[in-house]
Parts: sequence; structure tokens; C-alpha cells
Amino acid sequence: MRSFTIRKWKGRILASSLTITDVEAGYGSVRVLHGVSITVEDGESVVLLGSNGNGKSTLIKCITGIVRPSAGAITLDVDGVTPDLVGMAPQDIVGLGIAMVPEGRRLFPALSVEENLVLGAFRKEARPMIAENLDFVFETFPRLKERRGQLAGSMSGGEQQMVAVARALMSNPKILLVDEPSVGLAPILVSQMIAKIKELKDQRAMTVLMAEQNFNQAIKIADRGYVIVHGEIAYEGATAEDLSNNDMIKEYYLGA
Repeated sequence: MRSFTIRKWKGRILASSLTITDVEAGYGSVRVLHGVSITVEDGESVVLLGSNGNGKSTLIKCITGIVRPSAGAITLDVDGVTPDLVGMAPQDIVGLGIAMVPEGRRLFPALSVEENLVLGAFRKEARPMIAENLDFVFETFPRLKERRGQLAGSMSGGEQQMVAVARALMSNPKILLVDEPSVGLAPILVSQMIAKIKELKDQRAMTVLMAEQNFNQAIKIADRGYVIVHGEIAYEGATAEDLSNNDMIKEYYLGA
């Protein structure tokens, strides 16, 4: 892997845009993604829409290094240098300023809220800022401060989702990947969580890629987006309005 020098600001690596080109990936002999290409520009909120089993989560896992593509490239613009993430270890990808809020939250149920949060500060650049970042996430999610000593596994689904988002913020990410935030949550909690992610994106100048099957919730944060069907990009909407007016989306997601 070639080396590169990157610039930091307040402990944060200045990653900006993400480009995915002709990515193919799957599990064993089962291919899930077929030549997927998308871009996420600096400061955007991009949504990846699709029903279950169409490849949204697999693409997120490819970006984070959990699944290795069999073809294609995933490049990150980091201070004018564009490393290819394919083949990088997940911890090295986190070190470049990418954090994920996984589907199903994936907390450590036998650890406390605070212990789960501190684990989010894994990357070297975030460790000196643990106290500062804890203060920030407790200010953002006051409920977590009240329950910092509570076991994560004993919390409600909505509270666990708060922990998952807060844990991702502990790494000081520039790019936040959010995978299916609506799964297992009541609609009102989903709406509140997406509003909070939008607020955090604006407050911390983050770039967001959200994989979601609930169009009515996803559109609240979208600058633009893509629809993935059977592992292929079936539609690209240049604006949130384009997404709302697309006939395929109206038929499959809005019941029109």
C-alpha cells in the first residue's frame, strides 16, 4: 500500500469525498453487488434506497472493509490524495475518518453506555479527545448522560440507537455511514433520530451516506440519492425533489 501524508484539524483527518466505481462483491459464490458506482461529495447527505436483500448493507460493509470487493475501486479524497480502500483493514479505514452506525446497532450489551462509547474512540487521533467527545455526545444525547453507567443491553431500542450514533461520533469522523437506522424502531423514534443525524451533520460539517428502505424518513436528510435494485444502481436522483418525483420510487416506496 502506498504511503501518503494527510492533514489534520483539531484531531480530525480531513477526508472529504468518497467515490465507488464498478464495485462487485458478495458472499462465497453468491454475488450481491454488480458493478455499483456512486459518489458522495464533501458535506453532502446521500441516501441509498432499496428494500431488504438488494445490497445496501453489503455496499456499506465494502466501504468499511468488512467485505472485500472482488472487483472495482473505493477511493477516498483525503487532503487531495485518493487512497483506494479496497484491501485496507477496517481499523485503518476508521483511521481515515470514516465511522459506521451499523444495522441493528451492534452494541456490547454487557458493557455500560460509557464503556461502549469509549470503545468508539479506537483510532489514535481520537484517544486524546475522549473526555471532550464524551462531553459532546452527552450534551447531544442527555439521556445517555443520565444512564452512562447502565448496561447497554438493558436499554430500549431507541436508547441503543442513540448509543450507536454517539459511539460513531467518538472517533471524530468526517464521513458517517448509517445503515438502516429505522430497523426495529417506532416511526416517531426514527424521525427523531434522522433529525438528530441531520443536526449533527450540519453542526460537525460531516458527510453522510445513509442506507435506508424507508423513503419517507430518508428523504428528510437527503441532498440526493440512489436506488439499488438486485445489486445494481437502478436510479440516481440529482436532488431530493428528483427522488420524490421518480415514478419507480412512487410505485415501490410511496404506493402511488
